[in-house]
Amino acid sequence: MAYDPNNIFAKIIRGEIPCKKVYEDEIALAFADIAPAAPVHVLVLPKGEYLSFDDFAGAEPEAVGRFFVAVRKVAAQLGLPEGGYRLIMNHGADASQSVPHFHVHILGGRPLGGLLPGDALNR
Repeated sequence: MAYDPNNIFAKIIRGEIPCKKVYEDEIALAFADIAPAAPVHVLVLPKGEYLSFDDFAGAEPEAVGRFFVAVRKVAAQLGLPEGGYRLIMNHGADASQSVPHFHVHILGGRPLGGLLPGDALNR
C-alpha cells in the first residue's frame, strides 16, 4: 500500500485540520486524542510519510531515535514518568490501525490494567 498524503494525520501535520497541540518539533507532532481512552491520551506522529511501524522502523536510525526522544519528552511534559504510562503502536488491520500514518498513543493518568481484556496480566 502506498502512503496517502490525504489521510487525516497528514492533514493535521500540514495544519489543514486543527488539533489540540501538546508538542511539536521538526521531527514530531503530538496532540490530544479526540476520543481519549484514559485521562491522558496523546498521539505522537512523525512528520514523515510512514504508513505503519514496519515502515517507520525501516527509516534512517537517527530519525527513528529522534522520534522516540520526542515521545519521551511528551510523556515527561505531561508529568507521566513517575506514575507510569503506556505506549501503543498499532500495525495493520488486525491491530485496528485506523489511520494509515504511523503514530504512537501515550496513555496515562490512572492505573491502566492488563494489556488486553481477560489476559493473564489483568489478574
